[in-house]
Amino acid sequence: MRLPQVAWCVVLGIFPLVWLPWLPDLLLIKGIIVLAVLLLFIRTPGVRVIALTLLFFCWGCLAAHQTLWPVDLLTGKNQQADIVITATDGQTTHQGKIIRLNGKRQFPAIAVSLYGNYLPQPACAGQRWNMTIRMRPIHGQLNEGGFDSQRTALARHMAISGRFLSATALSTSCSWRARYLASLTASLADLPWQPVILALGAGERMALPVEVKRLLQQTGTSHLMAISGLHIALVASLGWLLVRALQFFLPCRYINWRAPLLAGFGCALCYALFTGLQPPALRTIAALAVLYSLRLRGRHWSPCSVWICCVGAILFTDPLAVLSQSLWLSAFAVATLIFWYQWMPFPALTLPPWSRWLAGLLHLQLGLMLLLMPLQVVLFHGISLSSMVANLVAVPVVTFAVVPLILAGMLLHLIGPVVAETGIGLLTDRLLALLFGFLARLPDGWLDLDARWLPATMLPWLALIAWKLRGWKSAPALCLVAIVVLTFPLWSQKKTDEWRVTMLDVGQGLAVVIDRHDKAILYDTGLAWPGGDSGQQLIIPWLRWHHLQPEGIILSHEHLDHRGGLDSLTRAWPQAWIRSPLGWGGHQSCFRGDHWQWEGLTFRVLWPLAGTQTQGNNRSCVVRVDDGKFSVLLTGDIELSAEFSMLSHYWQHLTSTLIQVPHHGSSTSSGVALLQRVGGQAALASASRYNAWRLPSEKIVKRYRQQGYQWFDTPHQGQLSVLFQRDNWQIRSLRDQILPRWYHQWFGVSRDNG
Repeated sequence: MRLPQVAWCVVLGIFPLVWLPWLPDLLLIKGIIVLAVLLLFIRTPGVRVIALTLLFFCWGCLAAHQTLWPVDLLTGKNQQADIVITATDGQTTHQGKIIRLNGKRQFPAIAVSLYGNYLPQPACAGQRWNMTIRMRPIHGQLNEGGFDSQRTALARHMAISGRFLSATALSTSCSWRARYLASLTASLADLPWQPVILALGAGERMALPVEVKRLLQQTGTSHLMAISGLHIALVASLGWLLVRALQFFLPCRYINWRAPLLAGFGCALCYALFTGLQPPALRTIAALAVLYSLRLRGRHWSPCSVWICCVGAILFTDPLAVLSQSLWLSAFAVATLIFWYQWMPFPALTLPPWSRWLAGLLHLQLGLMLLLMPLQVVLFHGISLSSMVANLVAVPVVTFAVVPLILAGMLLHLIGPVVAETGIGLLTDRLLALLFGFLARLPDGWLDLDARWLPATMLPWLALIAWKLRGWKSAPALCLVAIVVLTFPLWSQKKTDEWRVTMLDVGQGLAVVIDRHDKAILYDTGLAWPGGDSGQQLIIPWLRWHHLQPEGIILSHEHLDHRGGLDSLTRAWPQAWIRSPLGWGGHQSCFRGDHWQWEGLTFRVLWPLAGTQTQGNNRSCVVRVDDGKFSVLLTGDIELSAEFSMLSHYWQHLTSTLIQVPHHGSSTSSGVALLQRVGGQAALASASRYNAWRLPSEKIVKRYRQQGYQWFDTPHQGQLSVLFQRDNWQIRSLRDQILPRWYHQWFGVSRDNG
């Protein structure tokens, strides 16, 4: 078999890891391996392809099992480990690798993330510590269309995290890279654009200000900040040019055409190692290794063959990279360029050199903007309309001016802290100031697109293929049908008799969305934390992705885990009304007796009483939502005393199909009397898996089940969506029904919530 065919087998064998609902156990994997080996003895080409694909499928599954094995063996008890720090924020968050566990050497080393504790002395990468650690499995909040932190962590082989109980330094010396970066950071301290310089030159993106990240996203230039193909290929080109320049002075017998290639690869590898060999850089090195190996063989390979060999090499080296969004963004971008230049080559125009170069850059940017649209919408839920203009300026400035200056300055800094003093740092800073000033003056080109637009983003591909194959003339009916099918979600109408209640997975807080006819009302807005809140990070993207227009917000009470996202939501939709029992300016009342109609649903407030002086949980606004047949009781954080008061006077209105479990499942709420009076069929609880209060309480879960309720909670199931139709209703959870994937599972013991 030819190498590209083997690469296709690698991709086809490992790609199922993206959608497998569960991993085959080791016994089944062994059986598949035996079957594949037997098939290899059959000399039919198609059978050999199947056999190799099965072998690579087993290779990917074994890699996944290897990443997950620490979950079962290291969690739930104290462990003694030697850990080498690989990254740190200098305070309480550290990343490292376990090289020795309970006295036994570990190979490969186990990646771990530590948090919540200061080390006895300032931490830096390269230090070695002996620690007593207590680990827990990876767990992430899961919402449909939201950022999948659990999948991302497994793509980075980070299956466990935790904290250390004690730490003793074995070696306090920092790595050469850490010492160099500390010196470089100090040398650039007076430059306003120092964080951007460090991100472009050394891959240190953590220090980038939020405003800079937002500007890069809005203008579609975020890719410039990653140490990936652009930077490493530039370093490889510089190494190649340097050796070619040296060969100019050598006799012919000493000139070898392979030397520049090897030198370029060596420079690229050294630079990738210096930047910490982050996943994008590692993938670029793997791709360069394949590309240079193919070139060293002296044979001509088509762009498609080179592309599939590079992707195959990356996935064979690291099968879990198949879960990485950045890998597929990079791979799809390269595939897009190959397709674009083959189907829409740059026309032969008689232009001056600079005009032809500018036209070529415009041609490239147009292809990327149109053909990358599907992946942009899937990953980022929108597109940047200003990206073409922004990249037209930013790509050449960064590639041919900023990055070479930064690399030159970093080389000079090896001699001493002279980057800023030589003027290179100052010149780089001025160029970045001009570039970001230009980007900031561009109109806000970010356009949020919801899930309905996803099929329509394939229209540029359809148009290009139809134009190239003259489909408009040969098969106009087929083209018209394709357009209608791809745009159908944009003009089709939803069923009018359906409505939905969604409990979002916001961690230790509460956010419930009631939606009907593309409109929504929110009950609570999640929590807030220093530098962010659930509204900005989770709720707003979810609402926009599902094409929902919030018309109102109900706040149960004043605690921050229930009103944390309010400011972000009101900035996004200032016309939305707010109801609460707080008496704040602009808030409508939310007291016993209030009721209103909305989209055919009846909202009735059952608690608290108007004029009550009670504060906190027991003043939570309890609302019953009813469609005439099914109903949902939203209870906030109400506790036992308020439950008894509500039951003593207003018990006749409490009967509901579903109940939102009060106070995240705390034992101070959910009395037996309330559960019996509600008489519901299911209970939905919102909590964080690793919360300090170990909610929901096991006693409360048992109580609900004893009263005949089905139990659902966001720590176990992630986002919970309840769909009400004319004659029935159903609950769909993200982990179990919406997106059942092996990397979405609840890892560790089933009751471990602390």
